Amino acid sequence: MTVKNIEVSGGAGGFDAKYEDLAKMGDLTADVAGDTLKTAAAGHKFLVEPDVLASSLLNPGGVVKFEAAMAVALDGPNGLTATSAGIGLRGEALKATRIAYEMADELAAKGLDAGRWFAGLAVATNPLGAAVVGGGAIATDVYLNYDGDWEKWLVNHPGMVDNLVGMTPGMLSALGIPMDLATSLDLLAATYPDSDAKVSDSRTSNPDEPKNLGDLLDGLARRNDSTAHEDKDNPDPANLDVQIIRDANGKVTGYVVDVPGTKEWNAPFTTKGANDLGTNVDAMAGNNTVLQKGIEEALRRAGAQDTGAPVMLVGHSQGGIVAAQSTTDLVAHGYNVTHVLTAGSPVGRIDVPGNVQVLSLENRNDIVPRLDASENPDGANRTTVQFDNQQNTVAGNHKIEGNYAGVARQLDQGGNPSVQRYKDGLGAFTGGSSSEMHTYRVDREGEQ
Repeated sequence: MTVKNIEVSGGAGGFDAKYEDLAKMGDLTADVAGDTLKTAAAGHKFLVEPDVLASSLLNPGGVVKFEAAMAVALDGPNGLTATSAGIGLRGEALKATRIAYEMADELAAKGLDAGRWFAGLAVATNPLGAAVVGGGAIATDVYLNYDGDWEKWLVNHPGMVDNLVGMTPGMLSALGIPMDLATSLDLLAATYPDSDAKVSDSRTSNPDEPKNLGDLLDGLARRNDSTAHEDKDNPDPANLDVQIIRDANGKVTGYVVDVPGTKEWNAPFTTKGANDLGTNVDAMAGNNTVLQKGIEEALRRAGAQDTGAPVMLVGHSQGGIVAAQSTTDLVAHGYNVTHVLTAGSPVGRIDVPGNVQVLSLENRNDIVPRLDASENPDGANRTTVQFDNQQNTVAGNHKIEGNYAGVARQLDQGGNPSVQRYKDGLGAFTGGSSSEMHTYRVDREGEQ
């Protein structure tokens, strides 16, 4: 299977990296301006140098010419002093340009959020006039294109998910509950009780060590499939793998954590294990979830904190949300998290430490990455790969096999500089000679 229309944003070749280049150029230019000004100041000393003044008795005409030439070279229209000022102004202009670009990006994102909020407000308060702010476009599309198959309509109009999610806070505000998207998530998260993690060791095995992105996604797919193990009659209760990668001498080079997606779609005020809907909502709201706590405990048991070796988190759907959300706390607690790989995960509103490299794979026909109603940051450490793969079902467009694993295999063939820079940093995880897999089950305390 070959996915189509692969588009890469962010990373080493993204806009944010270019903004950083502008800042560095501005700093370098300022340094050059300072050095030039110092040279000019040193040159002025020659105008009053005692030996030069003394030589005027022997060659007054030559000294006059020397003084005049030095004055022009130092303080003339094109002299060092004027040049220093010009270089300094260019440096400040470069810094100002970087700030202007970043502000424009931020305002555009906030403007999109505001537009969707007002659309929701319009739909809730005046459905007939909703077309003025865009709400009517959704209704029009539903009536003109809906043929009775809701799933087909949804996967062919995935952008509607962004709009509907973004409109929800405005609709709730119209009912007298003022809020934005972040507040909405906080309130929804409060309806799902959380708890401490109970981590159980399941088993240890020795699978083949990953060699590229495709292998990493294949490993995640195996963890995601609870029936893909020896005993077909008893589904695997484990929900977390920590693969320890070693070199030819047996030294640990890295840890790869596989975090699968949602397994239970439970209603509010109920819990159904660590991979339930409550963990989804909690993670998107920025909370430390039971699954995140389980990841940290699993890494501790695997020795990641003791060795200090690099850690990579690989997650699909909910697993990607939790992986990205976990990075800040894991780094703060002494784990050397360097890479995150997400597949079909809404991670656009999640902050990640600047020294953690994130590669996010998103199928444009998959509705799940759109649930945060946000584009991923175009950061130097945040690379997003979007592609088209229409399977005409929600599950088909979201699955790992033949979809996200497929695009990973295509990315392994090389091409884009941002993706290549990300792959170049994976040696600790894909360059090993052997591996040991520790499999864990994460439950909520008090649940069986």
